[in-house]
Amino acid sequence: MITLHHVQYGRSFRVLWLLEEIGVDRFGGLEIIEHRIGTREMAESDLRNVSPAIRIPAILYDGLELSESGAIVQYLCETHAPALNRAPGDPERANFLQWIHYAETQASLIENLNLQMVFLRPPAKPSPVVVKLTVARLRQTLRGIEERLGERDWLLPSGFSGADIMLGFNLFAAPFYVRMDEFPRLNAYKARMEARPAYQRAVEREGPQRFYTQDFYPVPEV
Repeated sequence: MITLHHVQYGRSFRVLWLLEEIGVDRFGGLEIIEHRIGTREMAESDLRNVSPAIRIPAILYDGLELSESGAIVQYLCETHAPALNRAPGDPERANFLQWIHYAETQASLIENLNLQMVFLRPPAKPSPVVVKLTVARLRQTLRGIEERLGERDWLLPSGFSGADIMLGFNLFAAPFYVRMDEFPRLNAYKARMEARPAYQRAVEREGPQRFYTQDFYPVPEV
């Protein structure tokens, strides 16, 4: 059985979705250890034995302990999902790796906004300047995907891959901070992800999201 240390709709959603794409039965089942972000629970749990940074996601499987969503996605694609991988020597290998790491560049901006807009509470208030700059950077990363995607269904010309799974988490969170009307290709891309049965099974496991308390977080006024 594979064990996943998980926070609802956090980066570990990428791993949960990938496991559904592969089929959890191939691992002998799935155990989810759900953590509560914003508390000391993570630091005081067994997660510290798996993740050096004491952050999710982390997996335990057949003696393997691995953390960092990009590393987990790449490893599981290489070892259990060759159709979702682009192996060394594949002409798409370089772009496959670039998009996996691009997803983390983008996710770090979302994480910054989450900290500023969701976790900070009065008397601590988010900085309007920092939030404005971070939203602008997030918008630019979205524009970059919109332009590179072109008329393709997926990031790589040959089809759906682990790189799309890495970006899928971001496209769930980004609309809470960036108006998506200017990105028609990304909206269609996101709809294709949401139509995948494995994505739907992962969302069903997640249940209703409990993280964001409003539909959109505008840049705070000075």
